[in-house]
Amino acid sequence: MSTGRLRFNPAPGWPPARAGWTPPAGWKPPSSWPAPPPGWQLWVPEGEAAEGATAEAPSATPDPKPGPEPVLEAPQAAKPTAPEDGQPLARLEALEVENARLRRLLEDAVVGAGGVLQLDDQKLLQEVGIYRYHHPLENAAAYLQRLQDVESRTAALIRDGHAIETSNMFTFDNSLAKGRKMSADLAKLMLRAYNAESDNSIRTLKAGNVLTAKRRIEASRTAIARLGAMMQMRISDAYHSLRIEEIELTADWLMMKQEEKEREREERARLREERRVERELAEERARLDKERALLLQTLETLNAAGTTNPDLIQRLADIDKAIADNDYRAANIRAGYVYVISNRGAFGMGVVKIGLTRRLDPADRVSELSGASVPFRFDIHTIYFSEDAVTLEAELHRHFADRALNQANLRKEFFFATPAEVRDVLTSKVGNLLEFTEEAEATEYFQSLGSWPTERHGLDVPLQTDDGRLSFERSHD
Repeated sequence: MSTGRLRFNPAPGWPPARAGWTPPAGWKPPSSWPAPPPGWQLWVPEGEAAEGATAEAPSATPDPKPGPEPVLEAPQAAKPTAPEDGQPLARLEALEVENARLRRLLEDAVVGAGGVLQLDDQKLLQEVGIYRYHHPLENAAAYLQRLQDVESRTAALIRDGHAIETSNMFTFDNSLAKGRKMSADLAKLMLRAYNAESDNSIRTLKAGNVLTAKRRIEASRTAIARLGAMMQMRISDAYHSLRIEEIELTADWLMMKQEEKEREREERARLREERRVERELAEERARLDKERALLLQTLETLNAAGTTNPDLIQRLADIDKAIADNDYRAANIRAGYVYVISNRGAFGMGVVKIGLTRRLDPADRVSELSGASVPFRFDIHTIYFSEDAVTLEAELHRHFADRALNQANLRKEFFFATPAEVRDVLTSKVGNLLEFTEEAEATEYFQSLGSWPTERHGLDVPLQTDDGRLSFERSHD
């Protein structure tokens, strides 16, 4: 007996709708779904059979509640009885519909115990933090070998029929053979959908979105298991584990390749710097030798005339000392200048760069850093010569390591620290400093500040609090 309420009545071949689901306004079935039979009624009174005279929805429906498209679920009906029913075709079409919808619904997919699938790579990078290798290996080539091994094992599981688990007792049209044939066909389609999602996750993989890739294929596996529940069909644990391992190894390989490229760039830069220093030292030695020879010739002439020149003698001694220093610098690659510089306009207050240069004129290195890559010139707080500048720089870097701006690449040399903090640490290691400028002039920055748009006058800058920590506030210069 009709209660006066209507229920949505899916056409044959359409996925069944959840109880109480009603299409939202303007809803249309996907083009991949079969058309309703002529005269099929999409709305029927509750409790009545699915028959009617029209395929149109009524103009007014009781209690319309917009909602998502119906979620495909494995039917709980008995096994198929005849090919004319259209059920095998309907399940194949329903599976294709579900796989097509899977990517559209990834952002809302529920993983595990109610967790929402997070697809924002920037948020994931912040949550995960520093990248940790899943399978630590020596180099990128080793990862490629492991990936080849995983691919071989994956192909073997597919070849042996162990990639997807199915029931051998499912019957179709009262035939076990037909049932197995239908299960095998569905298994191929399901495995193809799962592999397509896995391959797409690997193609779009970056070091920071490993969790996203894993959750994608986990969601795909869950959907396939839900659709194949009636036939006890699901992706095997062994095959799924191999695809997970492939994602992890690929992410590790990408990160290792990136680190190797970074090391190669730094090594090339180091070699270029060494060649430049060697050239400078050689040119300086040639200049000193030429000046020394000229002084000696002049002094010999004076001595021959029975006179002398104390200034020239002192100048000769100074040149001899400069030659000795130059030879020492050429022989001792650890000698050099440790510099502390800042760029308030580019990085704000409370950020310094601690570096090392072996140039004859260390200010040349600072000028080089002040090139087109930054908007303003760097200010020099101190340049300190050390016979073991390599060790001194390393000690300073270790001291401020937990304040490094780039925690993912500790070879970078920028730190959240005030010049005064660096001065105190440097003094504790080398003694008194002849020269140290605590306040940066930032001339170009202040000259430009007045012409900036009003909303950009304040910069986010780190300021040291009473407990020694750094907090970010807005500057109002």
